[in-house]
Amino acid sequence: MLMAHPSVLRELIARYEAQRRQCTTHGGAQERRRMDDVVYTLCVTTGTREIEAALQAARRQLGRVGREGEGPALPA
Repeated sequence: MLMAHPSVLRELIARYEAQRRQCTTHGGAQERRRMDDVVYTLCVTTGTREIEAALQAARRQLGRVGREGEGPALPA
């Protein structure tokens, strides 16, 4: 299975969290489309179908990278 580069995963998680905040405060159609795009990309990148599973998979991958000494990991 192909695995995304850790920096890509970190960026996608950050984009998801920022967009989620944006949707909460400004829940317009444009924000929702951006959120859908980020969710889709995270799911495809992690080989999952739901955002919670995608976030768990991404954080798990980043945790492995951190334990292997290839860079800092994100907290789960």
